[in-house]
Amino acid sequence: MVLALENEQCQFRLGGVEMLTNRQNKILKLIVEQYIKRAKPVSSSLICKTLKCSSATVRNEMSTLEEMGLLEKPHTSAGRIPSEHGYRYYVDHLMELKKMNAEDMLKLQIIFHNQQLDLSDCITKSLQLISDMTTYTTVVLGSNSHENLLKQIDVVPIDENNIIVIVVTDKGHVEHKNIHLEGVSLDEIKKTVGLINNLITGTPIDEVSSKLEYEIKPIIGQYVSQHEQIYNAFYHVFSDFNQQNINVVGKNNMLKQPEFHNIDKIREIFNKLDDDNILKSIEEDDDNNINVYIGKENNLDEDMTVIKTKFKTDQEEGTIAIIGPKRMEYDRVMSLLEFMKENIER
Repeated sequence: MVLALENEQCQFRLGGVEMLTNRQNKILKLIVEQYIKRAKPVSSSLICKTLKCSSATVRNEMSTLEEMGLLEKPHTSAGRIPSEHGYRYYVDHLMELKKMNAEDMLKLQIIFHNQQLDLSDCITKSLQLISDMTTYTTVVLGSNSHENLLKQIDVVPIDENNIIVIVVTDKGHVEHKNIHLEGVSLDEIKKTVGLINNLITGTPIDEVSSKLEYEIKPIIGQYVSQHEQIYNAFYHVFSDFNQQNINVVGKNNMLKQPEFHNIDKIREIFNKLDDDNILKSIEEDDDNNINVYIGKENNLDEDMTVIKTKFKTDQEEGTIAIIGPKRMEYDRVMSLLEFMKENIER
C-alpha cells in the first residue's frame, strides 16, 4: 500500500481526503509500526537509516506531519509518536493485513475442530488463546436474549440435594446451571418444570423471569407444596441466564501495557470492563465487517482501541472484540478476527 520511491513529492486526493506525499506515507507508516513494536518515540535518525534520506529532509517531513495532526511530540523526547488521527490514516490507507503464522492458525484450528466443544466454548477458548497471544483483552457479547425464545427446560438430578437445570432456546443455544435444594422432592421439581414448559415456552429469555413472577408464582402453590424454594431457584437460573451473554477474557493484560502504568487509569479501565452496560455499547453501530474504533471513536475509553466484528450462525449471533491501547498491532488483530469470524460462521 506504500507508494514507490519515485515521484516523492507527488500529492493526490482520495475520496475527498487529502493524501500525503510518497515520502510522508513512508515516514508515517514507519513511525506507526516502530512505535507499535517498541512503545518508544521514533527518532529521525532511525528513519534516516531506514529510508536513506537526509536528516534535514526527515525532520522537515516530521514537522509537517505534526502540523497536519498525524504525529505528536512527547515533551520528554525529540522523537515522534502517532496521534489518534495518525493511527486512523495508517489503518485506512497504509496498513497491510498480516498473514497469520502457521503456529497461531494451528492452535485456533485445533479448538474449532474439537467436536466435543459447542460453539460458545469454541469462541471462549479461542478468545482466551488470542488474548494470550496478543496480550490484549478480548470480549464476546452473545445474542440478544430477547431474540432467543425459551424452547424447554429440563432437570437432571445429581444427588438428593443437587440438580442440573438445562435451558434450551429456539436457536439451539443450551445453558446449564447447578442448583442446591434441600428437602425438596424430585417430583415437586418436575411439576414445576412441567408448569414452566406448558405456560411460558416461546417467551423471549429476557422476559422469562418476569413471567415466572407474574404468571407462574401465583399458581405454583396450587400444585407444588415446596413452591417458594423451587420458585426462587428457577427465578435465579433465568436471571443469571440473561447476564451470561458477556464474557471478558484477559482483563489483566491491560497491566502489561506501558501506556497504562498509572494506577488511577488502570482502575478506571477495570471499572469499565466490569460494567455490562458499557460493554454492551461495544455492539452499537456495527455492520458485518471488521471495524476499528480508535480512541474517541469508541464507546469504551479514549485511550484505547476497539476492533470488533459481528458473527451470525443458524444457532447464535453476537459480537467479538479485541481491546487494547491505541498502540495496537492493527494488522495482526484484524487478521485474527477475520479468521475467527470465518471459523465461527463455518
